[in-house]
Amino acid sequence: MKILLVEDNPQVAQFVRKGLTEAGHAVDHADNGRDGLFLASSETYDVLVLDRMLPGGIDGLGIIEALRRTGNTTPILILSALADVDERIRGLKAGGDDYLTKPFAFGELEARLVALARRGQSASQDTVLKAGDLSLDILSRKASRAGKAIALKPREYKLLEYLMRHAGQVVTRTMLLENVWDYHFDPQTNVIDVHISNLRQKIDAGFERPLLHTVRGAGYRLSEDA
Repeated sequence: MKILLVEDNPQVAQFVRKGLTEAGHAVDHADNGRDGLFLASSETYDVLVLDRMLPGGIDGLGIIEALRRTGNTTPILILSALADVDERIRGLKAGGDDYLTKPFAFGELEARLVALARRGQSASQDTVLKAGDLSLDILSRKASRAGKAIALKPREYKLLEYLMRHAGQVVTRTMLLENVWDYHFDPQTNVIDVHISNLRQKIDAGFERPLLHTVRGAGYRLSEDA
């Protein structure tokens, strides 16, 4: 899943982002309401996680109301220390889809996000990404090609999901480092080459037509066309 986390507490943000990333999800983070609304309005996410109280001139409820006014139906989980029933009702009436109070168990947070994403996907679009005869179920995180199951490690799954979301496009090394690893590596590192090589063995080995191509001097492209 691709998730936007809007949380101004550094410790909470690091905890949530680390856990979701290790679980194979792609996570963008904003630490204030202004940047959170910009990202939520300009990017496509499977689910949003919003804190109630945020700096930046707009709080979590303000973000929700602004998104719903523009017709944005992305599922939203409100993550807040405000545990009163009235506060939870207020958040849900504003347009939130779920409400989880702090402190919380990470396992419950992820389970709720998966459930929200499944609900949103089933109502709006297919949950399966496709590139030729390669399929990736973004909810079950299962991959297959021509009906043959492909076992992926968490980082390989995240790499394949990103490539499939950008199928047919050239994806640069910088794009992969920033979106799959979530932080900056030395551009000369071979970590990408190693993971691309491993992924290529899993999705292309034994098939007549390769899908994962190296674009010399540019990056990589997932496509049926050479």
